[in-house]
Amino acid sequence: MSQDLLYQVALPIIPQVGGGTARTLVKYFGSAEAVFSASKERLVKIPRIGEVLVKSILQSKTAALRQAEEVILRAEKEEVQLLPFTHPGYPERLRNVPDAPLLLYYKGNADLNALKVISIVGTRKSTEYGRMVTEQIVQGLVQHDVLVVSGLAFGIDILAHKAAMKAGLPTVGVMANSVETVYPTAHQRDAEKMLQHGGLLSEFPFGTKPDAPRFPARNRIIAGMADCTIVVESTSKGGSLISADIAHSYDREVMAVPGPITAETSQGCNQLIKSLKAVPYTKPKDLEELLNWDKALAPTFLPKPTAVPALDLTAFPEEEQRVLRILQQAGATHIDVLSRHTHFSMGQLSSVLFTLEMSGHIKALPGKLYGLL
Repeated sequence: MSQDLLYQVALPIIPQVGGGTARTLVKYFGSAEAVFSASKERLVKIPRIGEVLVKSILQSKTAALRQAEEVILRAEKEEVQLLPFTHPGYPERLRNVPDAPLLLYYKGNADLNALKVISIVGTRKSTEYGRMVTEQIVQGLVQHDVLVVSGLAFGIDILAHKAAMKAGLPTVGVMANSVETVYPTAHQRDAEKMLQHGGLLSEFPFGTKPDAPRFPARNRIIAGMADCTIVVESTSKGGSLISADIAHSYDREVMAVPGPITAETSQGCNQLIKSLKAVPYTKPKDLEELLNWDKALAPTFLPKPTAVPALDLTAFPEEEQRVLRILQQAGATHIDVLSRHTHFSMGQLSSVLFTLEMSGHIKALPGKLYGLL
């Protein structure tokens, strides 16, 4: 059992230590382990860490470590990935927000750092209009290989998950309880399907119930993971407005689907648009233009491949083979398309492209295209 993981799991278990506080402590002491060995005198000197919290840390740290050992063993048994803040699989977009969780519990196979991530949220009392629009939005995402994120709730959330699975897109449900229990239970079967092509994600340890205060906390993860949050339907006081407000505070894009002024389920969306907190979503091109996706060339619009000598790919490392195979099949290809189809991060892909370019096997072309020499 990794000692580093043990302390990172234990820290947020301590009562009153939330994600922001945990990050402050780790930043101040250098590691989660150092927090556990810190004296009272050092703890009280940390800004915004009061005596009540210091007392909680000192009194609860031994019990938290014992509980963390149990959590790690249970996670291994139930195939739940523990993603500390420093883990490469931790969502990079979420890591950059000020109140990101120190630890995530993840069950599934979707890449949480997919090239394009969209959150779709809305009212639990969705209408036929909401269902149609949700399916239209998801269909517009297919050509971009988007990861669809939502909250697994009744209404728009589950419609978004179902539409994504139907369209062959990965989809992740962010939960207000622990990952071993599906809430609401009516979505158990859908959640099981999501594990095969997506996943379930939570910041809450095993045994956590879906109490009301945890839903706004869940919403910040939904907003923080995505490039854009789309609100499909919402009443004037709907919970999805919290996700929109959080995304707006993170300086992330927010879109809202306008609806009839007489419809209660459109009041929240119309208000978001009126207050300039959201851009109207009326068609897929609205999202593509907002996020500059229309600037990245899709495979169907790439130049026709020119005849190139066949390469013996077996002579190359596996990472280089994946890139070369795509270039052989498609010809000159945009870097975003390469990243999507190789499943490499942009940093990893750039390194592979640089190596291949220096060895004289590929060349960089205008418009962020790459082709074989």
